[in-house]
Formats: sequence, C-alpha cells, structure tokens
Amino acid sequence: MLSIRLSRVGSKKRPVYRIVVMPKHRDPWADSNEILGHYNPRSNPKEIVIKADRVKYWISQGAQPSNSVWNLLVDQKIVEGEKRGSTHISKKRAAKIEEKAAAAKEKEEAAKAKAEEEKAAAAEAAKAEAEAAKAEAEAPAEEAPAEEPAAEAEAPAEEAPAEEAPAEEEKPAEEAAE
Repeated sequence: MLSIRLSRVGSKKRPVYRIVVMPKHRDPWADSNEILGHYNPRSNPKEIVIKADRVKYWISQGAQPSNSVWNLLVDQKIVEGEKRGSTHISKKRAAKIEEKAAAAKEKEEAAKAKAEEEKAAAAEAAKAEAEAAKAEAEAPAEEAPAEEPAAEAEAPAEEAPAEEAPAEEEKPAEEAAE
C-alpha cells in the first residue's frame, strides 16, 4: 500500500520535510516513488509547496496520506474534510490521564457537596436566627412582669453573702491572736 508522508531532509535542529509517495512499510529516508513537494515549518510564515494535481492523482490511485500530510492538504484546500489528530498517546499515558480526570471529577463533586452542605447550614442558621429574633420580639412583652419577682429574689441572695463575709474576716483575726 502506498502512503503520502513526510520525509525529513533538514540539518540538525533545522527540520525541512519532503512530501513523498512511497510504500508504507519502507523506511522514510529510502528512495521514494515521487516527491510531491516540501514543507518548512521553521520559516515565518511556514513554507508549503505541493503539486496539487500529482497529490490528487496518487490519492485516486489508492495512496493514503499520513495524518500530518492530510492536515497540510486540508490547510492548502487540496482535499476537503476535517483535520485528523496526528499525535499518539500510549495506553499507559491514556490511563494516567483518565485517572487524573476521574480524581478531578471526584474532587469537584466533593466540593459541590461541601458547598451544598454549607449552603444548607447557612440557611438553617439564618432560619434559627430569624426564629430567635422572632422569639426575642415576643419575649420582652412576656418577660416584663417576670422581671419584678426576679429582682426580689436577687435581693435576699445578696444579703446572704454579706453575712458570710464577716465570718471569714474573723478567722484571720483569730489566727493573728494565736
């Protein structure tokens, strides 16, 4: 099966790619059936030169473009369609990403539950404050007659500690006499 793919021809740390047609199983640096253009990702703007008629010919002959080449062809409007993902994520990495997503989702749900509990607690506290305020508003009318007997009850209580106080004073005097 033929593939249309990129073959690197640039020097060290300065990549330039050829767009080539070659059998899929062959090494990317091996001889190709045909060079269809070149791509320089480092220039500004990126330089892409493609022989559109030859690309269409090879696609009609059954050549499959790689994901990167397909995306370049879509950008150049040589072929129509959606871009394809050109990165590969290993199963191990995908599992780690999934774990992180699950942990984040669990943490978010816990935060939502905590926020709802706090909201409910705040609502209960507000309700309790409202009831307490209502009770206080009603209580002064009821407590006014109750305060007078309480004042009488406090007076005898004040006299009792006064009687005890002199008894305590006498003890130090007796100790001084000895």
